[in-house]
Amino acid sequence: MLDVQAAAVLVPLFEAGGETRLVLTRRPDTMPSHRGDVAFPGGKVHPEIDPTLQDAALREAEEEIGLPRTAVEVVAELDTISTVTSRFLVAPFVGVLATLPELRPDAREVARVFDVALAELMTEGVHRVEHWGTGVLTRDVHIFELEDETVWGLTARIMSGFLTLLTGV
Repeated sequence: MLDVQAAAVLVPLFEAGGETRLVLTRRPDTMPSHRGDVAFPGGKVHPEIDPTLQDAALREAEEEIGLPRTAVEVVAELDTISTVTSRFLVAPFVGVLATLPELRPDAREVARVFDVALAELMTEGVHRVEHWGTGVLTRDVHIFELEDETVWGLTARIMSGFLTLLTGV
């Protein structure tokens, strides 16, 4: 059996202008992996400092974007999901923010922090599924084409699953 690394991400939600919005980050092009990818704040679980997966998600969000743990009410844990290209098992946690605090991205890990309305993610034509590979190695790849970013891979899989859970569709 291959060794897998536990990881956790936070799916931060807040309301603004009557819309529920989702916070995302773009990784810098200088990162050793997933360069330039859009992602949720999160990362590896460090058992020596993270008593739980949820603690890891909150710690990583605080380190990466300056989101205080005390500003987040975790309301759900989504299904754990495995990465395709690396050996991570990722636990996503949905966190609600009363208001969006001023975020301070760590430039070593985050090139940009932005938010998107859930309604935009559900707009026709924004989300598609492509089939990559051949034969038995074919896999579905979720892609969200936003106005100024493309979300794909694990983040898009989490977003698609979350939206399906919310809407039942």
